[in-house]
Amino acid sequence: MSARAYAARGYDGAVLVIREGDQERVEWRPGVLTRLRAGAPLGTKRLAVLEQWHEPGRGAPTHTHYDAEELVTVLEGVAEFWIEDEHATLEAGSTVVVPPFRRHGFRNAGEGTLHVLAVLSAAEPLVEYDEEAGTVFEIGGRGDVRRDAHRAVRRP
Repeated sequence: MSARAYAARGYDGAVLVIREGDQERVEWRPGVLTRLRAGAPLGTKRLAVLEQWHEPGRGAPTHTHYDAEELVTVLEGVAEFWIEDEHATLEAGSTVVVPPFRRHGFRNAGEGTLHVLAVLSAAEPLVEYDEEAGTVFEIGGRGDVRRDAHRAVRRP
């Protein structure tokens, strides 16, 4: 069964297989491509998985996911990562855990592509960027006001 068909049926304990082509790569901002690997639109109920590719100097600006915990693994490249005022350099194979309600972000600190995998503890995690304070997005949200194929402005 396809992931979309599974999502339409609702969770029933069946095996969910999300195929490579079930979600496209989308440009979230210049130099950043994102693929939603799992999330509410693909049938998950309690987690979202994002795969991202960042050009040198690009990354995720400071933001929060509110009550969702996040795990970010560097698959390739080097990232400068921060949580609040604490900074760390992550190389391929390194993972950072971001506690709920913490402001964090990262950028590609290397010469080549930074490839990361992020797992969040919500199927439609919220995100608010410091640079767009007051606008809250749902990753995997299905609202009418969209930033891109993966993010919708949260309904009030």
